[in-house]
Amino acid sequence: MTKIYVITGSTSGIGKALLDYYSKDNTVFAGFRNEDLKPEGNNIIPFYIDYSKPDTIQSAVELINSKTDKIDTIINAAGCVVAGAMDRISMSDLRRQFDVNVFGAIELTRGINVKKIINISSMSSFGIYPFIAPYCASKRALDILFNLYSLESCKQVISVKLGAVATPIWSKSVRENQNSLSDISGYEKEYEYLVKNALKNETKGMPVSKIVKEIVKIDKKNNPKSSYTIGLDAKTAEIFSHLPQTFINHVIEHKLNNMRKN
Repeated sequence: MTKIYVITGSTSGIGKALLDYYSKDNTVFAGFRNEDLKPEGNNIIPFYIDYSKPDTIQSAVELINSKTDKIDTIINAAGCVVAGAMDRISMSDLRRQFDVNVFGAIELTRGINVKKIINISSMSSFGIYPFIAPYCASKRALDILFNLYSLESCKQVISVKLGAVATPIWSKSVRENQNSLSDISGYEKEYEYLVKNALKNETKGMPVSKIVKEIVKIDKKNNPKSSYTIGLDAKTAEIFSHLPQTFINHVIEHKLNNMRKN
């Protein structure tokens, strides 16, 4: 049976792969931020949206509602990563992190009549990764707010917490964080590792095809779980996050100290 989907972040990575899959047999409203990568194809209705610009969210809501009064599934795949040391990151970048990863997704989702909500979250939501604290906090906030929204509204909300996935988000994040990563005095070793690990994940992370397969399976379930953790690294992070905070901090501090010595 043909369904109607909304997929944000549809021009690259996971969002693009999901768009390619679902648009074969379904109608898909595809959110894009880059005009040069505007989605095109049969069964695709593109709409411009930039979560850092509230007026574009309202325009997207109006467009979608003008064409349909019911969405079967929205997949919130759009997002960004703000990286850097907490004592260096600007407040404007902190606010942008939450606008893009949290508030934008909430505003778009609340504006349309949707049955099932799938949020692309991250193992970072377990909050154990230094130098990407804004990203960790935004994904955790996304999970908490939408989980309670589910309870209050009786809507079906699923958080998909992913480990590292081989997508362009890694090199894109390095480029977009050049300003905060340029002020590295005192953090040279940590930032060197951060950039090196990010670029490694772009090729060594889980294949996007695996993520698409898992999300399709979740979407087909009549009674899905509220949260799925995908990837060995993500499952390890989840287990680690349940340990006492003091112990977690000790382990991470030990790793950072070793990094600084090398």
